Amino acid sequence: MNNIPKLHENEKQRLQALESYQIMDSLPEEDFDELTKMASQICGTPIALITLVDSSRQWFKSKLGIDVQQTPREHAFCAHTITDPTGVMVIGNAKEDQRFAENPLVTGNPNIAFYAGISLMTPEGMPMGSLCVIDTVPRTLNEQQLWSLKVLGKQVIAHMELRKKLLLLCETNRHLAETNQFMQQFATAAAHDIKNPLSTISMSAELLTRHLNNSGDQKGLKLASTSLNSAKALAKLINDMLDYSIRPEILTAQHETIELDGFLRKTVSMLSIPENVQISYPEAKIQISTSAIALQQIMINLLTNSVRYNDKQICLVKIDCIINDDIAKITVSDNGMGIRKEELERIFQRNVTLNTSDRFAQSGTGIGLATVKLLVEKLGGEISVQSTPGTGSDFTFTIRSNKAYIKDELKIDTK
Repeated sequence: MNNIPKLHENEKQRLQALESYQIMDSLPEEDFDELTKMASQICGTPIALITLVDSSRQWFKSKLGIDVQQTPREHAFCAHTITDPTGVMVIGNAKEDQRFAENPLVTGNPNIAFYAGISLMTPEGMPMGSLCVIDTVPRTLNEQQLWSLKVLGKQVIAHMELRKKLLLLCETNRHLAETNQFMQQFATAAAHDIKNPLSTISMSAELLTRHLNNSGDQKGLKLASTSLNSAKALAKLINDMLDYSIRPEILTAQHETIELDGFLRKTVSMLSIPENVQISYPEAKIQISTSAIALQQIMINLLTNSVRYNDKQICLVKIDCIINDDIAKITVSDNGMGIRKEELERIFQRNVTLNTSDRFAQSGTGIGLATVKLLVEKLGGEISVQSTPGTGSDFTFTIRSNKAYIKDELKIDTK
């Protein structure tokens, strides 16, 4: 044979691009077959093919008029088409063309005389193969037929791109399903491991409470009672989180009426708050209807950060809430280290940390605020932050509530 096709100038990258489509040796698909049939009808040829060229062969994703599924690359007309800088190759009579006269596909089946091919070019400019039409007799294409063939070639690539995106989506969904299954198993195991020692703590605190109640040690009794209440609250939180890991839909489905002041104080009691921390609560008696476990997780994360990332002698944390129609807007303010302006847009992204150590010389995981943002959005709200380095931060989030009002005044604050 006197004309072996040369390799593409970026052959390695071209083959990597082809592999990314995961299309070689795939089953026939109607969308591609329809385009092949249309090319044959427009150009009036008995043979039309969608070919893909790898390192050793040209393989037919769709074919009309031939029985074979592939041919060696060194025989492939399309291997020449993908290296043509114009992206178009038309051979009027291959039997008289010195490049192809001795080609086995010309001298034997399918007896190619006429060939016209359009490169299938990816959006990045890499040719994967071609859409081609073939006849056993010499002929030409008019301008309209050639234009139509180019349009059909673009449609082939569009279908390949769509197919690729669908495959990636399926793969992503599969990974998510595996991750969800793992997290459910992990949550079940972790809850079991935590609940056993927690039960022991609760029993010990209850026995200690009874003992101190009889001894008259009121200070010790208060501490023991606080420990017992915290252990019970933690046990409920673990059970709620376990339910959520198994049935995520309960996060938005199970809403309850919350008296905000008592809810916030109960949440704070579950945290380990240093003595130099002063927390102030909303003055109004506010009630909202939302998911208690979700709101509790949001507040635990924000309050914990306000305490951890505070370098002041007295740590001030202020919680405010404004009600407007069915929206509750809650702000957690602190006088802590603050966040640099260029980092404000990144802090809610998963696995993003700011390389800042807290007051305990520990670094964050990059998971907390990403989870907070996800929970807020699940509750139909948004979260934002304003911060000044060295002065402090204000985290503000909104949540939708079917019942949100100031209990004392029974009216809506529209400020």
